[in-house]
Amino acid sequence: MSDLFSLAGKAALVTGAGRGMGQAIAQALARHGADVALASRTESELAESLALVEAEGQRAFAFPVDLLESGAASQLVDAAAKALGRLDILVTSSGTIVRKPALEMSEDEWDRVIDLNLKARFFLAQGAARHMTDGGSMIHIASLSSFFGVPNQMPYVAGNGGIAAMTRAQAVEWADRGIRVNAIAPGTILTQQTEGLLSNADVYASRLARIPMNRLGDPQDVSGAAVFLASSAAAYITGHILVVDGGWLAAGGGLKG
Repeated sequence: MSDLFSLAGKAALVTGAGRGMGQAIAQALARHGADVALASRTESELAESLALVEAEGQRAFAFPVDLLESGAASQLVDAAAKALGRLDILVTSSGTIVRKPALEMSEDEWDRVIDLNLKARFFLAQGAARHMTDGGSMIHIASLSSFFGVPNQMPYVAGNGGIAAMTRAQAVEWADRGIRVNAIAPGTILTQQTEGLLSNADVYASRLARIPMNRLGDPQDVSGAAVFLASSAAAYITGHILVVDGGWLAAGGGLKG
């Protein structure tokens, strides 16, 4: 059974790999045998991720990049594939969020969220598809807001709805190329991005109350799902959004704020 989850000989590109879920996924892919190209805007964070991958005995390459820059996504994919010698796995984990009422959202804020969370991911996937001549696995990190509305983060929710739709469309269009495309929709995960929000005791309690498993998620919870989707254990799974939320969606989902 362990061979089902082996990624030996595979090459992966993980964006948003400097911290949180992206870092945990990169390390997990390496632990299961993949060489990993790591991309993030913050070079100092990449150094830590690089060390974690190398500690697993795999090759690692760091690419500081701002995916909001025109052409950066496709250039990153080309550079990563060249360094790795091939490309079998793509994980798109880069993202941002602006929390404010929709009536106060500026055009620049809308564009920044949609351009990073959705547009850049399309061009990452497009570039990766061109390199995956022997098939491959793409995994987009989405959100529970792919399934229900959340107030005060309109572009983030819209972007995640787009990721869900894009995942299905890419899965259908690229199936004949042997490329599987799936997404992971985490619930509330304890990361640097959420620590400010969750420092509010009322918010923390509200989130926890919605989770049947009675705990918030950890980046390692998401990394296991990514290894599964990247491996041959998921060979017949494509166009799927895998929810990793401790039962939140099953219990009815939804969020007031």
